[in-house]
Amino acid sequence: MTTATRTDAALLRLIWLASPALPVGGFSYSEGLEAAVDAGLVRDEATAGDWLVEQLHLAQAEADLSIVPAAVQAWRTDDLARVRELDAWVRRTRETAELRLQSEQMGRSMGEWERSLAPAPDERAAWTYPVAFAHAAAPTEAAPRDVAMAYAFGWAENMMQAAIKAVPLGQGAGQRILLRLANDIPAAADHACALDDGQRQAFTPMLAILSARHETQYSRLFRS
Repeated sequence: MTTATRTDAALLRLIWLASPALPVGGFSYSEGLEAAVDAGLVRDEATAGDWLVEQLHLAQAEADLSIVPAAVQAWRTDDLARVRELDAWVRRTRETAELRLQSEQMGRSMGEWERSLAPAPDERAAWTYPVAFAHAAAPTEAAPRDVAMAYAFGWAENMMQAAIKAVPLGQGAGQRILLRLANDIPAAADHACALDDGQRQAFTPMLAILSARHETQYSRLFRS
């Protein structure tokens, strides 16, 4: 009989956290993608893949993805002042009400998921999503870079599914887009882990404009 190791437990925890089946609501947001489809900027598999790869590197890796490894380290050392600093950065860099709603709702849902597995103080439900994700991963022995890659892959799966519904695309096209994203995630995670507080930034004007437009879009599939 094989006995599970701590490494096994860490890997399985990351797979679990990256799963689109995790009840945090990531599937209900398109992060401006649906508005990009409405505006004709995303039309097919190629343009959807290009859009999401650029979003991975220009938006995720520069901002939320870089928060995850920093927050993992803060949680592991019980540095709550640092955790609050990182959480405050996420909140003040949301460029639209829609993006802030997403981060706060998913973070709250992550805290509720954690409490459903083991009772915990209510405070743990109050973090933004990157910080809450880091909290859920911190008890494992996973390297911060691996946690960042799990976070990025979970994001990629949700966005791939959003593209399938919004463009729309077939499942095969969705899997090819996910393959493109998966191939780029290690480099995005390396970049995110290398950023210090002075280098981290959230500056995606077109994404912010599309997110704002999505809030009043006449017909939409995703939450606003």
